[in-house]
Amino acid sequence: MPEQQFKKVFIFLDTDKHASPFDILTTIDVFPEAQILKYENVTTEDAEKIVYDTMFPRGPEGAKHTKIFINGRDFKRVNEILGKIKKSMFPPFELSMIIDPRGAYSTASAVVAKSLELSLIKGFGKLEGRSVAVLAGTGPVGQTAARLYASEKANVIVTSRDLQRVSEVAAKINEEALSESVRGFQAQTPEETGKAVADAEIILSAGAAGTQLLPLNTLKEYGRKCKIVADINAIPPLGVEGLKSTAEGEEVLPNVFGLGALAIGKLKIKVEAELIKRAAEEPKGIFDYKVAYEIAKKRVIEKLEKKKMSEASSKKHWVP
Repeated sequence: MPEQQFKKVFIFLDTDKHASPFDILTTIDVFPEAQILKYENVTTEDAEKIVYDTMFPRGPEGAKHTKIFINGRDFKRVNEILGKIKKSMFPPFELSMIIDPRGAYSTASAVVAKSLELSLIKGFGKLEGRSVAVLAGTGPVGQTAARLYASEKANVIVTSRDLQRVSEVAAKINEEALSESVRGFQAQTPEETGKAVADAEIILSAGAAGTQLLPLNTLKEYGRKCKIVADINAIPPLGVEGLKSTAEGEEVLPNVFGLGALAIGKLKIKVEAELIKRAAEEPKGIFDYKVAYEIAKKRVIEKLEKKKMSEASSKKHWVP
C-alpha cells in the first residue's frame, strides 16, 4: 500500500478580530498548494483546544506537515498562547510553530540587519558597542529590535511616554539577555526625545503608523552623534521628519544616513517568507524573532560579501 501523501496545512491562530491577510497571502505565495485554516479572537484556552484537535487526526506523520502560525497585535497574549501550546505538545505530536505578531519579529529583524548593513557599508563598523535609541520602544517591534540590538552587544535606550512601562520593558530584556545594556527613558516632549537620542549613533523610530516621533529640528539639535536613522512607519506623517520611506542609505542630514520603512519592508517580506519555508521544512520547532534575525543577518552579510567579490573581480580585470 503506497505511503499516504499529506498536504501542508497552515493553521493561523490570531488574537485579533480579523486575521491578517498580509501573513496569509505571504504564506499562499510561498506554498500555493497549501491549505489555510484561520481562527480569530483566539484566547489562550481556545489555542490549547484547537491545538489538541490539530495534533491527532493525521497521526504523527501528518503532524509533520501541519504548521501553526501565531499572530495578533496582543503581544502578551501571543506569547501566552505560545507558552500554552508548547506545554500541550509531546512526542511524536510536535508541530512547527511560526510566531510573528503582526510582522513585529520579521520587521524588527529586518531593521536591525539593515542598520548593520548600512553601518558596515559606511565604514562605521559592527553594532557591538554602538549606542542605539529605540523611540516608542515598548511596542512589539520596538521591544524586539531592542532585544536584537542588545544581542549584538549594543547599548540601547528605549523610550516611551510611560516611564514605569518602559522601565519594566528594559528590565525584562536585560533579565533575558543577562546584561545591563538596555535602559528605559521617558520621552513625552521633543526636548525629552532630544535628550534620549543625544548620545545615539543609531536611532530607530518604532512608533505607530502616522505618528511623528522625531522632528528634523530635534535631530539637528540633539542628534550630533547620529550616523544612521531608521523608521518603520510608511504612513504619513512619517516617524522621522525628512526621512523618505524609500530611503536606503541616503542622507537625511549631512553624514546622517536614513533607512525608510519601504526599504526595510523589502527585507522584512523576504525574511517572513524564509521563516515560513523553514517551518514547513522542519517537522517541529519554534520559528520566532531569533530565527528571523538569523535569516535577515545572513542575507545582508552574504549581500555584502558578494559585493566585495564583485568589486575585487572588477579591479582584477581592470587594465589601466
